[in-house]
Amino acid sequence: MLSVLGVLKVATADQIQRLAAPHLTYRHTTKATPAKRKEARTASHRAAANDLRRHGLAVDGGRTRGNEEVRILTPAGLAAAAIDLEREIEEMGGIPRGAGRSGASHPMTVNETVIALIRPKPGLDLVAGEPEEAVAVARTAARAPDGIGTLTSYATEIALPVKGTWKNPAIGSARADIVVTAPGDGVPLLFIEADNCTEKAALVAAKFDKYARFFQRKEKDTDDSVKLMWRTRWSAPSGEGYEWVHPPVLLVFHHVGRRSAKKQMEAVAALTRHHWKGHWDSEDGCHSYDGRIPIVATTLDQLREHGPAGPVFWRFGRKELQPLLDAIGNPRLDAALTRRRQAAREEQQRRDEQQAAAREAERPVCARCGTRFTDERWQLTRRSSWRSETDNLCGPCESGHFAQLEVERVARRAAEEAAAGAAAEAEAKENRRRFRRQ
Repeated sequence: MLSVLGVLKVATADQIQRLAAPHLTYRHTTKATPAKRKEARTASHRAAANDLRRHGLAVDGGRTRGNEEVRILTPAGLAAAAIDLEREIEEMGGIPRGAGRSGASHPMTVNETVIALIRPKPGLDLVAGEPEEAVAVARTAARAPDGIGTLTSYATEIALPVKGTWKNPAIGSARADIVVTAPGDGVPLLFIEADNCTEKAALVAAKFDKYARFFQRKEKDTDDSVKLMWRTRWSAPSGEGYEWVHPPVLLVFHHVGRRSAKKQMEAVAALTRHHWKGHWDSEDGCHSYDGRIPIVATTLDQLREHGPAGPVFWRFGRKELQPLLDAIGNPRLDAALTRRRQAAREEQQRRDEQQAAAREAERPVCARCGTRFTDERWQLTRRSSWRSETDNLCGPCESGHFAQLEVERVARRAAEEAAAGAAAEAEAKENRRRFRRQ
């Protein structure tokens, strides 16, 4: 309960239950009415909310337009949630003001966006024994495509200071509704803005002027190096990709207001063209988005139905709808980079082969048997500046040469010893002959 509220800041017991204990959604299905089923599956979370309230960690925040109670953390509750989530208090984000008094329409859309992106899956062992219809629905949900990240991958109400500090952003700074960091799922960093189609498109588009200023801001990091400010807080791939393209921003439109979500998307796209429009790179056959913000849009209904893996995301400037990872990325650039890396590997292989062939052409040949030197023998003959009579022989022939020299030396010594013995014997005979004459 504390962790969910620490991320969402404002939530109903129903939303907390769907995130924290999704298996309960498939229990109590035998209750007579939807209201009684909701009451049963959220009972433990409503009790937990009351415990937080008694300890001064949460307060009642009014009711939604659907007449559901809203729970809001107090500053003490936010600090406790920071400990539970293992985050610094500065990383927790702010608490929306007056959310309950206005029906909490925008926070509810933010929460539903988080749930639709995570797509919490029930543990099937926790719904065992329930009616077969409920188990079948739970099984379908468990087998559906995965969402992005977990609860701890998300943060809400995060200030993006164009001036000032993270803790005290200057007036005119942006504030991201949601920030997602899920590198394991292919999303190193994603900012999300939720819109209920109540604001004019110009007001939504104006947020991207603030985003652009924030993305371009540089600050000194703890190692005294100057970096883009967002890189001092979040990590993302450097080099190809995030080094030149700003982090992507996802717009999620919920058709609550009187404006059409489709027309709202088109209007915002037209007004933000200077932020997202790339230029065609004929050499690589793709668009380059250096210094641009990848802006992607979808509706909450489509996100709920298809999830992030569904082709329901429109990248401004493209014609077709794509899955989220393709929409925030640049598949044509990825293909061009793959081709470039493959060409570089092939060129390097060609150079290596040429160098190997040239080296083989220089490799010495044994003067005795005609075989080429091994690398070890070649290196050995080149190691010293002193030349040897066997430098033109391979290792085995050199060994044979020295073995032959040893045989000859032994034979020569044996002959010398035999000759010396024969001479000594002859001298002894001569001495004996002389002695007999005397």
